[in-house]
Amino acid sequence: MKYLPIEEAVSAPGLRLVLTAGVPGPWGESAKAMLAYKNLPYTAVFQEAGGENIALRDWTGQTSAPVAAYEDLPPACHWLDLLMLIERLAPQKPLVPIDPADRIRVLGVSALIAGADGFAWNRRLQMLAPMMALDEPPDMVCRMAHKFGWSKQAHADATLRLQAISAELDSMIALQEAVGNDYLVGSTVTAADFYWANFAGMVKPLVHKDNPMPNYMRTTYESGDEDTLACLTPRLEAHRDRMYEHHIKLPLNF
Repeated sequence: MKYLPIEEAVSAPGLRLVLTAGVPGPWGESAKAMLAYKNLPYTAVFQEAGGENIALRDWTGQTSAPVAAYEDLPPACHWLDLLMLIERLAPQKPLVPIDPADRIRVLGVSALIAGADGFAWNRRLQMLAPMMALDEPPDMVCRMAHKFGWSKQAHADATLRLQAISAELDSMIALQEAVGNDYLVGSTVTAADFYWANFAGMVKPLVHKDNPMPNYMRTTYESGDEDTLACLTPRLEAHRDRMYEHHIKLPLNF
């Protein structure tokens, strides 16, 4: 994938999507998959994983990806703001229901997966632990640990949080399957399904031909202990696979 430098992206027209270059970051891959589903074109913009990203900070006030910016609107840096932006840009293929009850469920489940202290957040705490145990962790790792509020206690609590979230998602899918639905909420695909499909890879990534991620990243993602690996239940893995079969193009391109 070709990336535009931040300095050029600031004044570029249309929709720009800041992505972590060269790796399948789950937040970024979720955004890309939903934009593809909605047939929304965008310009990819460069962000360095764990880097200082000073130009990005100057533009958006923070240094993480993904970020979506459309024309002269303020950049959307939070996963929910980004989701609602793409909903406004392509309302004809909604991923957040209009019905208030279903809307609450979709946004709540999405937060459990992608939000603060959610599935991905706690898996990231686990993955940071080996490097944070060093006498002098690398600066890049320290920056990421600061963003995610890493501490020994937070790391100790992470597995229980993953298990609780996994159990809830598994139960939701079981109830849906009992009434003939393949998705987490309702009878059609929503943002929650896209988030789960992409974030499940933090426990068990797709095979190399479908996800040609760097070896170091694959090793890290596959590093979960037995309790963590068990969070990807057969039902949750099958849901992930259905999403790639029907809604997300493979192989991933980053």
